[in-house]
This record gives sequence, C-alpha cells and structure tokens, in this order.
Amino acid sequence: MIRRLSTKWVLAVLAAVVVPFLGFAWFVNAQLAERLSWNVARHYLVSLAGDLAGRLDDLVEERRFDIELWAEDPLVEWALGDNAGKEVVFVRPLKERFDRFVSRGRAFDLLMVVNAEGEIVTHNSVNRLNEPIDAEALSRIESRNYLGEPWFARAMAGDRSAVDQHHIELLGMRRVDEASGKPAPSGYHVGFAEPVWGTGDPTLPVGVIYGLLNWSVVQDELEEPFGERDPFSGFIGAELRSSSYSWLWRDDANTIIAHKDRSLYDKRVKEDVGLPILVEAARAGDWDLFPEYEFRDDKKNAAFKHCADWDEGGLGWVVGIGINNDDISVTAEELSKLLISATAVVLLIVVLWTLFIARRTTQPILALEQGTRRVAAGDLDVRIEVKGQDELAELARAFNQMTEDLQSSREQLVRAEKEAAWKEMAQQVAHEIKNPLTPILLSTKLLRRAREEGSPELDEILTRTLELVERQVENMREIAQDFSDFAGSRALAPKWISVDDLIGDVLELESAWAEDLDVRVVREGEGGELMVDPDRLHRVLINLISNALEAMGTGGELLVRVGRSKDEVSIELLDEGSGLDETARQHLFEPHFTTKSHGTGLGLAICKRVVDEMGGSIELGPRPDGAGTRARVVLPVGEAPAEGAPGGAD
Repeated sequence: MIRRLSTKWVLAVLAAVVVPFLGFAWFVNAQLAERLSWNVARHYLVSLAGDLAGRLDDLVEERRFDIELWAEDPLVEWALGDNAGKEVVFVRPLKERFDRFVSRGRAFDLLMVVNAEGEIVTHNSVNRLNEPIDAEALSRIESRNYLGEPWFARAMAGDRSAVDQHHIELLGMRRVDEASGKPAPSGYHVGFAEPVWGTGDPTLPVGVIYGLLNWSVVQDELEEPFGERDPFSGFIGAELRSSSYSWLWRDDANTIIAHKDRSLYDKRVKEDVGLPILVEAARAGDWDLFPEYEFRDDKKNAAFKHCADWDEGGLGWVVGIGINNDDISVTAEELSKLLISATAVVLLIVVLWTLFIARRTTQPILALEQGTRRVAAGDLDVRIEVKGQDELAELARAFNQMTEDLQSSREQLVRAEKEAAWKEMAQQVAHEIKNPLTPILLSTKLLRRAREEGSPELDEILTRTLELVERQVENMREIAQDFSDFAGSRALAPKWISVDDLIGDVLELESAWAEDLDVRVVREGEGGELMVDPDRLHRVLINLISNALEAMGTGGELLVRVGRSKDEVSIELLDEGSGLDETARQHLFEPHFTTKSHGTGLGLAICKRVVDEMGGSIELGPRPDGAGTRARVVLPVGEAPAEGAPGGAD
C-alpha cells in the first residue's frame, strides 16, 4: 500500500500542511477573517446593486429602443396614412410584423399605432405567448379613444413618453394571482410611447406608437439577476444557498414595485413596512450601503443604487440587494480556509515537495507518451519498461498488453481479409468460367456419340460444335479480360486522338444492334482532340452504349451529346430505356453488381476505374427530361501538342 503513488501524494501533502496549519489557523481566525469578510461582503453588496441597476437600465433602454425603431419604420408611417385603417395595403403587413415581434420577443403584451385623432390604426393580435388576444380585450383596445391619455398628449407634443409600473385594464389581465392571492407580475406593465413623424410638417407628429412591456420581464431580472449562480456562493460556500435577494422601488424611493415576496407590491417602505431609515438613505445618495436593519426578525446588510433618471431616458427606479448577517458569518469561516490554504509557507513546502515527487514520476509518464505516439504512427512493436508497483507501473503493463493485443488483432484481420478476397475472387472466376464450359462439354459429348454411332450428320455436328467452342472460348477470353482490366494490370497508354472519330467508330460497331432494336442514334456537338488511352476509352464507350441499347429493348432514341470547354470534354448518353431504380443507383459501380442475367458485373466498375485513372469522372442517373438514363463521362483535355509533334491528330 505504501508503494502506491496516491499514498505517496497524501503523505507528502499532510507532512507539508499539518505543521504550519495549527499556528496559522488561530492567527487568521482571531485577527483577520471576520473583519475581512464583513468588509468584502459589504463592498460586494454595493457592486451587485450597481450591476443590477445597470442591467435594468439596459433593459429599459433596449425596450424603449424597440419602440423608437418602430416609430422610425416607414411601414408605420404608411399605415397612419392608410385612412385610419379603412384600407389594408400597409395595415395588414404591419399587424403581421407586430405579431411576430411580440411572440418572438416575449416581452411586450401590446404594440399599437394611434393616429393624431386618438383613434387606433392597428395593433398586434397575439400576446407574447403567441396566443390570440381575447375578444373582450380586442374590443376595449379598438373602441377606445386615446386623446385623453397623458402619454398620448406628450408624444403628440413631440416628446418621448413612458408610464412606470402600473395596472392597465385594456388587456384584462388579472392584477392578483387567483391561486396565491398575491399580485401577479403579468398584470402590471411599463408603457413606452414615441411620436411618429410624417413627411409633411416636420414639427407635427402624424401619430403615436405605444408599447406595453409585461412586468414579468422586470420581475424575472429581480428574481434571477445572476442566472442560476448564487451571487454570494463564493462567500458562503458552493454547497450552501445564501439568503440574498433583490427588490425594486419606484422613483419616490418609497414604493415597492418588484420583490420576491409579491405581497409587498405597492407597499410603502416608510409607512407600511416600517423602515424609514432605508428611505432616508436612498433619498440621501445615489449609490451606497443601507444602515444595518432588521426585517422579519433577521438582521440584514443591504446596498442600493439609483437607476437612470427620467431625463436620462430611465424610470428613476431604486434597486436594492441584501443578505442576512448570518450568511456573512459563514463567509468569515470560508475566508479563513481560503487564507490558510494560500499561506506562503504552505505553498512553498507543497511546491518543493511536489517537484521532488514529480521528478520521480516524470520519466515513466514521458515513456508512456512516446510509446503512445509510436502506436499512433502504426508501430505496434513498442513496449514500455515496467518499474515499481504503483499506478504508473500498472498503466505501463496495461499499455504493453494493449499493444500485444492490437498487433495480434491486426495480423488476424489482415490474414482474414486476404483469405476473404481470394475466396471471393476464386468463387467469381469459377462461376464465370463454368458457364461457358458446360455447353462445350455437352457439345463434345454429342460429337463423340455421333462419331461412335457413325451418324450421317457428323460433319454438321462437328461444324456446330467448333462454332460453339469458338464462341465460348471468346466468352472466356472476354471474362479473363474483364478480370484483368479490373485488376488494373495494364498501364495507360495515352495519346492524342479525335474523340469524335472514336465515338463514330463505337457507334458504327453498335449500329447493327441499334437497327435491330429499332433505336435511332442522334449525335450532337463536337469534342475535338484530347489526350487519353484510346483502347481503354473505346471499351468504356462500348460498355455504356451497350448498356443503353440493352435498356431500350422496345426502341426509341439514343442521344449522344459531346461538349467541350477550355479544360474538359464531356460525353453524355441519354437513352429512353427503363431507367434505374434507387437500389441500382446506389451499387452501380460496385464490382460484381449487375441487373442483368449474364456478364461478370465488372463492366461499370472497370469503366469507373479507367475514367478515374485518366483523371476524369463518370456518373449515371435519371434523365432530367423524363424516363430513361443519362450516363456522363468528363475527361480532361490535356496539354495541346506542339505543332508537328508525334502523337498529335492527323
């Protein structure tokens, strides 16, 4: 057990920490920790309050900016000129854009455009949850005249206008949650109004755009101002949840408008809650700590920060954030541990001892790293020297065993792949050769019997037998050529040729078959000269044209289209045959795959290999203009021959 690396580390750390810990812990706890933690916590409260106020200012500014952008949107101005909504040229698309904005942003409950007479022009028809606004609310919105609204009057006077947290009956939202009996944030709103300027009189707005921000957006910022992370987790420990929470007052620094305890909504801090010292402190400064106070039997420390004032584009809110004193005491204990662990003496001892141990462990780790790199490069003969009985030694043994297993597995896999490849090739060759041998055997037996019986038809049978043998031998020669071509045993012999002449030769060879099948061959375009192996390209074209003719058993038209660009020549064959199903298209160029009842299944595989070797590409697919198949071969032209150079076209 003592030889284990983990045991060595534990003993080293204990020996380095225990001795200085006892004396230093008493000094830190008695002299520094508590005072430091209180100062740091209070300073942190002030920072958090400022950060939260800044976030709320950003929220108000962003939402106000949303309404400003709508006021500058040409569609809003055009809708105001749309005869108060009697025509829908601009009103309808504006309503649709309002709906998308409200449902996607999930912040505003209402966006509406009001003309200079206080009549509504248009508004959104769905709420922020993308649910239709109920009929009663729509009736209230559309039947109301807004001339008497203060925000409307201020906006028509050319001023930006806002309405602080308030309850509005237009949307019919409940001010009190029926389940809890407490105020519901969704029933409160902040209103933003902006004048809409027309192209006529630059001093007179043509209407107003007004938006209602759901108060839940603000309340959510107060309930989770820092996401899932508790802002005081660094003070009281990650395993504990602090009592910290935040609240929001109106610009009078006395009325609660947001709080985690929603029963405090609209309460007066001085009169109803009984904390006048907080009101006095908030009114006396812009950003500071509150005096220590007691609320609901808990002593607390808190800080406040004023948000941007009305003339600065804000709403004059006052943000507060506080924490119970008991949590700060827990902070003192956590800070003590932090200071103790950071002691210079302990750090020095741990570092020196760590260097000593690391020196003992570096060598096997480096050996493992080098061995791993060699294995990654493919060297499975590498082995690591095993020293000791600790975890690194066990890791070295596991590494050596792994490389042995990998080496054995690779050898077995290579052997199995070779055996499988030979077996498959042998089976395919045997199958293909057996087919022509069977009729040869039967014909020779028939010839032997005719000779033994003295048949008068002996000469005729001999002639037929010889013809059959010749045909089947030619068949076997073609099979052997297919396997040879697929194996790539012959190197390319490229030279300059006329692709048009080559295509003409191939079509001439296939003309009798095409005529017999009642297939009309049509040629389009010219390809000119290119550098290819003519024999191999001839075989590719023979294969593709034969496939096309075989697919057109009932006649039709075979279009041979040739095109040439600066660097490439393309050859397209478009038949009117039965086409290719999806399964066939996925396996077309695989060896031994065929949809025919005869052949080796190597034709298209050979075509692809030949075209690839010549630097080109081949593809088969459905015709773009209807039934049938399109085969397309693209080949590089190659460098133009020097004038009079050998190999050039005559």
